[in-house]
Amino acid sequence: MGKVYTGASTSIDGYVSGPDFSGFDKLFRWYDAGDVALTVPTGTMTFNLTPASAAYFSGLIQATGALVVGRKLYDVTNGWDGQHPLGVHTVVLTHRPLEDNEHFTFCSDGIEKAIEIAQSHAGDKVVGLNSGEVARQAIDAGLVDEIFLDLVPVILGGGTPFFAPGKGYELEGPLSVIESVGVTHLRYKVKYEAAQGK
Repeated sequence: MGKVYTGASTSIDGYVSGPDFSGFDKLFRWYDAGDVALTVPTGTMTFNLTPASAAYFSGLIQATGALVVGRKLYDVTNGWDGQHPLGVHTVVLTHRPLEDNEHFTFCSDGIEKAIEIAQSHAGDKVVGLNSGEVARQAIDAGLVDEIFLDLVPVILGGGTPFFAPGKGYELEGPLSVIESVGVTHLRYKVKYEAAQGK
């Protein structure tokens, strides 16, 4: 099975959204900072990226075989109108499951089961997790291999942190650094031995 990663556009002070779900215009400005058109697999949106960001993002799309997201994100996006823009099977971790369909599985059996289901759909490709509580539960369970940060030069001053509060972890890397306009794409490996004091 492939690796498990979590990633998001994040501010310098570590937030993936500002207070009251604000700041997305700043966090995602890099999606329209260049002249390379990149359309997502479902064809529902097109970004205008720099060459560096386009290579990074298209590689991530090609590598990802399934996703695990929280119910809050699913509801905020209205279930992406029936299918996630990446066109991959998406497992929704929730205490309020809906009926499964060809694009979504609703899991109320914990993060381990949600990732197991996603890996069965992903095959040899990687499984992506959204940030926040889903990422925190997965890293606490020792299930996250890598963390991708799209670091944006903005300070939001509060809001939703990349990780929900919990114990700390040491990361190895960066494994890669890609500098672009308005964003630096970083990739790290989670070091569980150091985090657990082994």
